[in-house]
Amino acid sequence: WYILGEELEAFEHEFAQFSSARHCIGVGNGLEALVLILLAKGIGAGDEVIVPSNTYIASWLAVSMTGAKLVPVEPKLTTYNLDPELIEAAITPATRAIMPVHLYGQKAEMKAIAEIANRHGLFVIEDSAQMQLRGHAPVKDVDACSAAGFSFYPGKNLGAYGDGGCVVTDDDAIAEKVRMLRNYGSKQKYFNEIQGRNSRLDPLQAAFLRAKLPLLESWNLRRAQIAEYYRETLAGSEDLVLPVIASGYPHAWHIFAIRHPRRDALQAWLAEHGIGTLIHYPIPPHLSAAYADLGYRKGDFPIAEEIHETELSLPIGPHMSMEDAAYVSSAIKEFCQNPA
Repeated sequence: WYILGEELEAFEHEFAQFSSARHCIGVGNGLEALVLILLAKGIGAGDEVIVPSNTYIASWLAVSMTGAKLVPVEPKLTTYNLDPELIEAAITPATRAIMPVHLYGQKAEMKAIAEIANRHGLFVIEDSAQMQLRGHAPVKDVDACSAAGFSFYPGKNLGAYGDGGCVVTDDDAIAEKVRMLRNYGSKQKYFNEIQGRNSRLDPLQAAFLRAKLPLLESWNLRRAQIAEYYRETLAGSEDLVLPVIASGYPHAWHIFAIRHPRRDALQAWLAEHGIGTLIHYPIPPHLSAAYADLGYRKGDFPIAEEIHETELSLPIGPHMSMEDAAYVSSAIKEFCQNPA
């Protein structure tokens, strides 16, 4: 069975249970998951969606693809996530939704965000592309209901062998609409009720994900062990900023993001020692050429810019041993002890 079918339905049921949610709808990728949620809520031209200034560009692209207006809000420099204290100042009569991103796997401060959404009658869309933990359902205390978009890109905590994603929600109406939108706007083949698109999680990918899902908790535990080791052994290193765990909110440790004023030199040093790293992300969305038409300039979102100019992602994952983590930590400490 090549499209939709029982294998996909089984994974959707299992991932919904894993997430403590009523519905999971497999879709083409994480970006499509966000787009379909927005479309299911009828968000489009004339509407505004509050997004973090500090995120991967997919969060912004999803809003742009519906024709809605982006309203960026700065993050906290400690957690890198959307700062709830700055949200209400960005709300206007045209605001329809808030899109928090659980960046690097650190869950955003959803209780405060939900309270703001309730006060203003806003919809909450969670960009959960980097947040795959048991029980991580869309926030349940939002009056206007909510939904989350997940990615199964191969590098994620739960990754497929190609692109993939899903929408998770407790809202029956959103689930039904997303199921139609992902499949040409139809419930029954060749009977198209709305203008949909083709965005279906391949059942072969669903089979791979089903095989990996029972291992996810043990893999996440190894990530947490490595993260804690890094945090303990690298504490106090000169000029090194370690990730902060938001009080009361879990961290999936999809990415272990440090910051350093000489980030590029540190990355080169680690490469010389056979340690691969990545930068998540070198260019904030507002300075990307893709959004040049919005007219943003350097300095418009200084907190996001500082993060993007200094962030470096260390190796982390279930494939690593603690000896690997010790080697990484030792190389970083040596660099910090010998400033240029």
